[in-house]
Amino acid sequence: MSSKTLKPGVVTGEDYIALVDAAKSGGYALPAVNIVGTNSINAVMEAAAKANSDIIIQLSNSGGAFYAGAGMADGFKAKVLGSVAAAQHAHLLAEHYGICVAMHTDHANKALIPWIEALLDEGEKYYEQHGKPLFSSHMLDLSADPIDFNLSECARILERMAKIDMSLEIELGVTGGEEDGIGSEFDEGADNSKLYTQPQDVLMAYNLLDPIGHFSVAASFGNVHGVYKPGNVKLRPEILKNSQSLVRETHDTGKNPLNLVFHGGSGSEKAKITEAVGYGVFKMIIDTDTQFAFSEPIGKFVNENPKAFLYQVDPDDGTPYKKFYDPRKYLRAGELGIVDRLQEACKDLGSTGRSLAKA
Repeated sequence: MSSKTLKPGVVTGEDYIALVDAAKSGGYALPAVNIVGTNSINAVMEAAAKANSDIIIQLSNSGGAFYAGAGMADGFKAKVLGSVAAAQHAHLLAEHYGICVAMHTDHANKALIPWIEALLDEGEKYYEQHGKPLFSSHMLDLSADPIDFNLSECARILERMAKIDMSLEIELGVTGGEEDGIGSEFDEGADNSKLYTQPQDVLMAYNLLDPIGHFSVAASFGNVHGVYKPGNVKLRPEILKNSQSLVRETHDTGKNPLNLVFHGGSGSEKAKITEAVGYGVFKMIIDTDTQFAFSEPIGKFVNENPKAFLYQVDPDDGTPYKKFYDPRKYLRAGELGIVDRLQEACKDLGSTGRSLAKA
């Protein structure tokens, strides 16, 4: 375990780098969870506190819009304001859960670069007021574009982010499936050669970005968003090993110089997860499984109390059902589903009991 301790709360800048380095050197990874509202963000922080694990909270663009409210007329403004509101929520509450939280935005393709730039506008304002950015990191997923454009845009954005102590996550290769409309449907029977990142591309990214600032790489090694029939997703963690080796040998660095991210972690084989973590993966995204973990107990609660969702008062015997249709009842059941599922994730990733937070 790292001897370094951090103040509980949202970590940015050098503290975020310390969180990443501690995971890599300690041989564990942090769960990253996409949230859509206060129920999910609070459940993730509760889960981290229960596991004594640090955690990564992230929003997709549509998750940010939903956080602002689906009824907001200006969709772009909703994406921005909802994301800002979620980050502010975490800044206010995370320290009181006693763990370290990294705030992150997920997949932003070429069309969503203006969303990232608007969030950087807000981050720069926050930095001026508080001496730290609003988010720990942002992601640019330009993997569908030519690599020259991908890397040049990442360099341009990272130059701006580095000035306010932020990290950038990039994607090389294509993670199969869709994440909130980014990507394409995964064909389980096709030859998905694009699902495997080339080490030379990773080296090219390292050469360009490392002199600018801190960054991480979502390198594809067969991982796919969503959950599929066992055997149809072929994970090849050795690709991560090969990328690390090429960068290490080229630049004479220490072990695992790259900060690697595992997208599409839901439903993955535990042995493959462990292997990937050993090759420098410090973060694994678990979204699909946590969505189901939230929904399943709510569905069970409704099925166990069907009349409460049809009547305020039983039409036959006059029984009042307020204590069942009170939203806090079933929403809390959903929160506890997330908390339980993330205990498993923290155990799989080795982060249980490894929080750097110290009051």
